[in-house]
Amino acid sequence: MSLTAYRRTNSMTEAPRAAERRLMTEITAEMIAARDTERRGQALIEPLHRNRELWGVFSATCGAQGNELPMPLRASIISLALWVDRYTTDVVAGREPIDGLISVNMAIIDGLGTLPPQNAAAG
Repeated sequence: MSLTAYRRTNSMTEAPRAAERRLMTEITAEMIAARDTERRGQALIEPLHRNRELWGVFSATCGAQGNELPMPLRASIISLALWVDRYTTDVVAGREPIDGLISVNMAIIDGLGTLPPQNAAAG
């Protein structure tokens, strides 16, 4: 089985929370690599664009009717997505370092790695 086929099969069986964590981890690793190789401006576009897209999906999902997350959490995620969008523009323009985006993503990755209280007893 090819690596592509494995990834496709894995993504079809992966829980949404695990998929979100995996994708955010990949994108954050790309941003860390960009930072560590001292890329600036346009050289940061690819990882920053992927990060912006991911946060856009999080925001759209939280704003969708029928989302079962608690309203305060949904509002917080939407607010973070708006901040990511604005801050990304500042990173590309050289006004801010990429570290702020990396820190936010790392906090979310940590949060996605913990089981919610209602599932902790079952797991």
